[in-house]
Amino acid sequence: MESCTKFSKITKLDTYLIISGCNRIYPVYPWRLDRANLTGNDKSMMLPWSEIDTVMFDMDGTLLDLHFDNFFWLKLVPEHFSKNHGVSEEQALAHVQSKYAQVHGTLDWYSIDYWQAELQLDIPRLKHLITDKIRLRPGAEQLLKALAAKGKRVLLVTNAYPISLQLKMQHVCIEQYFEQLISSHQLRKAKENDGFWESLQQLFAYDPTRTALFDDNLSVLRQAQQEGIAHLRAIKQPDSQQPSLPVAEFPQVEDFGLITPNDC
Repeated sequence: MESCTKFSKITKLDTYLIISGCNRIYPVYPWRLDRANLTGNDKSMMLPWSEIDTVMFDMDGTLLDLHFDNFFWLKLVPEHFSKNHGVSEEQALAHVQSKYAQVHGTLDWYSIDYWQAELQLDIPRLKHLITDKIRLRPGAEQLLKALAAKGKRVLLVTNAYPISLQLKMQHVCIEQYFEQLISSHQLRKAKENDGFWESLQQLFAYDPTRTALFDDNLSVLRQAQQEGIAHLRAIKQPDSQQPSLPVAEFPQVEDFGLITPNDC
């Protein structure tokens, strides 16, 4: 796979993870729709692009397939914890899941440094073992290219740790489409925490009423809604190896190609 080497915009970041509640592997459920035939709920995912100046994207589970992260934290980490600490894989999984639950929604939840110390594992090295699972979600680059061509301000707003973010950018090569890469660590609060989106305005000036946000985390979307971001979209199937998520309060996008603007 093509490798990128430019990371001039990457500063201090943290890891954003969505950990599902089980470690079962599900079959892929592809959704290939024809834009001309969108009806009902499918149409609700479309956006009024002429009313939008700034477009913000989450990374894991939004632009990138969440399968990498779910496999890493629910399969690979327990396997190596089991080997290193002399416990069964079942015990290891139960242990790490209890650790995940203790810090869910905090900055520690997203910190590779925290998990290295907590689990006594070389987290960056383990991530390099499964780089073949780092993949863009359907239509992601198509939409990014179109937005850049239309002069939209495009941001990556993630909780991803710099090591993880850099690793992923090397394998998907989409950094050039973003005006800025912004981390929740820079603001000392996670995206789902109170005041994050208002604090973000101090770092990057934007008009919430003319901003769109794509994120697979409903807590993040709810917080953004409370802070005035007008155009919010969830992700229908963040992990390609698990079933689509149930319909929630936000319109869900499956294939970004279906909402790519023809004329902004």
